[in-house]
Amino acid sequence: MANELQGKVAIVTGSSRGIGEAIARRLGLAGATVVITARTVEVRDEKLPGTIHTVAAAVDELGGKAFPVAANLMHKEAREQLVETVLKEFGRVDILVNNAAILVPGSTIDFPERYFDRMFEILVKAPHHLCQLVLPGMIERKGGAILNISSGAARHPEKPFTRSFGGSVYGMTKAAIERFTTGLAAEMYEHDISVNALSPSKVVATPGQMYGRTYTQEMLDASEPVEVMAEAGYALLTGDPKEVTGGICYSQGVIDDLGIKAESIGMDAPKPN
Repeated sequence: MANELQGKVAIVTGSSRGIGEAIARRLGLAGATVVITARTVEVRDEKLPGTIHTVAAAVDELGGKAFPVAANLMHKEAREQLVETVLKEFGRVDILVNNAAILVPGSTIDFPERYFDRMFEILVKAPHHLCQLVLPGMIERKGGAILNISSGAARHPEKPFTRSFGGSVYGMTKAAIERFTTGLAAEMYEHDISVNALSPSKVVATPGQMYGRTYTQEMLDASEPVEVMAEAGYALLTGDPKEVTGGICYSQGVIDDLGIKAESIGMDAPKPN
């Protein structure tokens, strides 16, 4: 349904590469105007390819309309400027995808406060603040969709415990965003605004995920294609807001529930970086 989102405006944070890029492409393929936003306006490290401009060009090639906006979501003023710019340009925001992320591993006992504050600012406060900025318009129009990208790190570790890579703080932020998702879904139900959280079912070998890590070919072969997250995210964003809301979802589960065949995923668009 190439024109299902025609006339809709979507903001996708952290969309210069990886999962955010894939979701932006999928929304563009459906005819949406997609605001590509991230900090990256030029490639500074070859291991982290992609910029808001290269992704915007890719969305345009798919028949969508892209609008790149540089923004550092660490700062409240930048978040306000982002939404203000979009509203000035297009007059509305119909879809918000909170994907921007930062992961600093480390054990609790000596975890630096500056990184703790930075992770909560980007992973918890920024999504909450962006929702505050776009929801008044959605409520006025009586419709909209919000997707928060989460992670399996939100799950409680299972016994018997083994040595952790030091992801307690990251897990805290993702657990917080999932609780925020269900709470906001309940608040917005009467306004026909869906709110869902989506996590990958398996590791997605994005540039950010692979940065500073060593992946064997076996691990890469077992990873989840980024298009699975994009297709699952698209399904949640376009579902009936009275039925498809308040979900703490995993990508493969969404795909299985919809009966989408693996060979149909990503066939209409070039692969993201």
